[in-house]
Amino acid sequence: MTTARPDHTHESGAETGDKPRAATHGQPAQVLLEARGLVKHFPLKKDVLGRGGGVVRAVDGISISVRTGETLGVVGESGCGKSTTARVLMQLIAHDRGELLFEGQTVGSRELPLKAFRRQVQMVFQDSYASLNPRLTIEDSIAFAPQVHGTPHREAVERARDLLARVGLEPRRFAERYPHELSGGQRQRINIARALALQPRLIILDEAVSALDKSVEAQVLNLLLDLKEAFGLTYVFISHDLNVVRYMCDRVMVMYLGQVVELGDSEQLFKDPRHPYTQALLSSIPAMDPDQRTDQPPLAGDPPNPINPPSGCRFHTRCAHAQPMCAEREPALARSSDGHAVACWMQVADSGHPDAPSAREAA
Repeated sequence: MTTARPDHTHESGAETGDKPRAATHGQPAQVLLEARGLVKHFPLKKDVLGRGGGVVRAVDGISISVRTGETLGVVGESGCGKSTTARVLMQLIAHDRGELLFEGQTVGSRELPLKAFRRQVQMVFQDSYASLNPRLTIEDSIAFAPQVHGTPHREAVERARDLLARVGLEPRRFAERYPHELSGGQRQRINIARALALQPRLIILDEAVSALDKSVEAQVLNLLLDLKEAFGLTYVFISHDLNVVRYMCDRVMVMYLGQVVELGDSEQLFKDPRHPYTQALLSSIPAMDPDQRTDQPPLAGDPPNPINPPSGCRFHTRCAHAQPMCAEREPALARSSDGHAVACWMQVADSGHPDAPSAREAA
């Protein structure tokens, strides 16, 4: 049974209490998974008259590094490319361009075939019921992957029962049950146990707690923190709940329309967001203090069409600080001296934007 952890959550999500950080022992954490310029476009069919076509730019040139032992959060509006990014990182769908490296080895190459990569990287999905085979018992679902990878049946079953206990489910009560006999929280614990069955080093959590009741969500979040510490795991944590992201994550990556617009330390990003889109996202968090509430939406309108995204900065059509140059030139994701990276002309010295600092001020 997992050791109980004090509940740090409230009705709108998790609060920012003390949380485990990536253990570096004074040394920079090594890069476990690295993406370089990943692109994934989905082609559209033309109609009988030859109209339409084009591509949906779901992931459009993402470069990120996931450090050993950290939890990297990924946030953004629906349709910004978070889930597609997760599936590309897991290689459930192949990228069109770019490079994916795991400990410096190219994923899918002769040095690191996909089967070997997937033994070390697993994924937990949002829909806990659809993720499980309804015809398999809980024990068989967890033991299935190890057997596919060559683990003897008896050893795989023993591992499955041990993992059931690890995620807080008594093996004698739950091993022979089927998914429809369990609650949503129990099924998600099963999915977490199944992800651990291959003894991976990295787990990608795609909205893994968003479908759960808040009380159950708190228990599962604390379970994830316990398992991370016990097994030395690294997480990529995708969520739309910014309070949960702040509680769980060491660093946060903000996505907009298939691109990364801001990346930095979690606490620094929440206290001092630098991209206008990030500022709007954080302003949308419900305030507990009635005096701080407002009727004005922090961000108006829907994201542009990913089939034909705006030129220049993709956020300029919704940005209150937009200038003509923002529609003409696309800002690169520039990293500052404190390691914080932002793709915005207002953060680039002498960029020509009226709100940008001068080179002397930046120095």
